[in-house]
Amino acid sequence: AHPRGYTPAKGRETPKRPSTGRRPAGATKPLTKEEARERRRQARAEAAAEFRREGGPRDRGPERLLARNVVDSRRTVGTWFFGGALIVLIGSNAAMPPVVRLVSNILWGALALGVVVDSVLISRKIRKLVRERFPNTGQRMGSLYLYAIMRSITFRRMRAPAPRVNIGDSV
Repeated sequence: AHPRGYTPAKGRETPKRPSTGRRPAGATKPLTKEEARERRRQARAEAAAEFRREGGPRDRGPERLLARNVVDSRRTVGTWFFGGALIVLIGSNAAMPPVVRLVSNILWGALALGVVVDSVLISRKIRKLVRERFPNTGQRMGSLYLYAIMRSITFRRMRAPAPRVNIGDSV
């Protein structure tokens, strides 16, 4: 006769909780402010270097790599866009002579047209290569085009992830 809440033994000891998921044991002594600051600075520098090398979540996938390589293997009008926009901004000042303002407006139109034409050419090349190499892709083509166009407008040295191909290389 056992009491009402009795549970028979299973023949082994109750297992302890697993140690996975617990915080790892840290340093035994607390860090000084300078050490903590240096550690945070080093962690930020490592994260920035990794982002520059690998990119973030939006840069993942073979289609995105292909789009990056297409953009990085060519010279684009977009890289000259911001420099030209600065010249246009200065040249369209009301204090400038009318001839300078006219030239800056023509330059603005030429830059805008150049970026549009370059974007169409990049999009066509990406469409062709993605359909050829990844026929069953689930990637939305419109977002891939915008990704490549935004990369083409960015200065080459400022692109993240860093370019893996040189200008003129075949993709």
